[in-house]
Amino acid sequence: MGQGNVGSIPETVKPGPVKATARLVRAVDFVMRFIAGVAAALLTIVVLIGVVSRAFGDPYAWTDELSRLLMVWVAMFGWMLASRRHAHIRIRFFHDLLPPQGWAVAEAIMQLSVVVFGILVAVFGIELVERNSDVEAISMPIAMMWFYVPLVAAGMVATVQAAVDVYEAIRQGVAVSQ
Repeated sequence: MGQGNVGSIPETVKPGPVKATARLVRAVDFVMRFIAGVAAALLTIVVLIGVVSRAFGDPYAWTDELSRLLMVWVAMFGWMLASRRHAHIRIRFFHDLLPPQGWAVAEAIMQLSVVVFGILVAVFGIELVERNSDVEAISMPIAMMWFYVPLVAAGMVATVQAAVDVYEAIRQGVAVSQ
C-alpha cells in the first residue's frame, strides 16, 4: 500500500459533471505547471543578471528582491504540484506495516492534518496579503503583498487535495472492511 493514485483524476471518466470537473482539474494543473515553469525560468535569468552585474562591479539592487519573490512563487507552486502528484517525501515504513484498514485510517488522519495545515496557510496568507497590500518593495515598484499571494493559492490547493485524499482513504478503508 504505497502512495498509489490516491486522489488522482483518471484520464478516462464518465460523461457529464464528472468529465467537466476532470477537464477543469487538468486545466488548473496545466496553469500551475506553466506558472511554476515561467517563475523558475525567470528566477534563473534574474539570478544570472545579478551574478553578471556583480562580476562587473555594478550590481543591480532589484535582482536580490526579485529573486526572493520568484523563489517564493517557485516554492509555493512546487508545493501545489507535489500535492497534486502525491510527490512529497513520505516515510512510510511504519505506515506500510499496518493492515489495510489501519493503513486507511492512518492515511485519513495524516491527510486531515494536511487539511488543517492548508487552511492555516491560506488564512494567514490572506492576512499577510491584506497587511502588505500598501507596503511597497524596497527596490521595485510593486506591493509586498505579491510575496504572499502564492501562500493563499498553495494553502487552498493543499487543502482541497488533502480533503480528496481523506475521502479516498476512508473509501478504501470501507471497501477493505466489506
